[in-house]
Amino acid sequence: MAGYLTISQQSEAAFREKMSRFISFAIPVSTALEAKEYIALYTNEYHDARHVCWAYMIGSERKEFLSSDNGEPSGTAGKPILGQINSFGLTNIVIIVVRYFGGIKLGTSGLIAAYRESARLAIEAAEIIEGRDMTEMSFTFPYLAMNDVMKLLKAQNTPGSAETVRILSQHFDNTCMVTISLPLDMLPELTGRISAISGTSIK
Repeated sequence: MAGYLTISQQSEAAFREKMSRFISFAIPVSTALEAKEYIALYTNEYHDARHVCWAYMIGSERKEFLSSDNGEPSGTAGKPILGQINSFGLTNIVIIVVRYFGGIKLGTSGLIAAYRESARLAIEAAEIIEGRDMTEMSFTFPYLAMNDVMKLLKAQNTPGSAETVRILSQHFDNTCMVTISLPLDMLPELTGRISAISGTSIK
């Protein structure tokens, strides 16, 4: 199974160091745009905080990433946060760390340690899961083949777990059309099995 590691849902953690208060959030995202929307949201929500620092990693190949120190000394916030994403081998994630300054300076090494710890705590509060690259497929089939098609699609999903194959749209007439979302690594096998049903045509 081709996959990557991400988190199932948002998590939160809190950490104190020499009077400074750090609140960290780990959020699953699919695109850089989605990550930036969360960053803007939290920057606005915690506008009274001294710093709102962050890092994100996108894509199964883990090649799209960005981080920000948001006014902290260069390399003391964004990089340690990104470092924890790398340590856990995660992607499709944004981690945002909010800092309320407590009046005592932490120094370069202290800041790095504090942001690293904040990111680690947020990740450890989350459930790490295996994600899979998804794709879409559309196909038509005669109305008489509907039972076979639906049975095949339903059989791809394991009871009690998240849907693997999801119907995105369906149109039923004499000729029916269905668009599904499925893991990329399942495409060759499922294409073959759908094609084997009489009268089907993959778009």
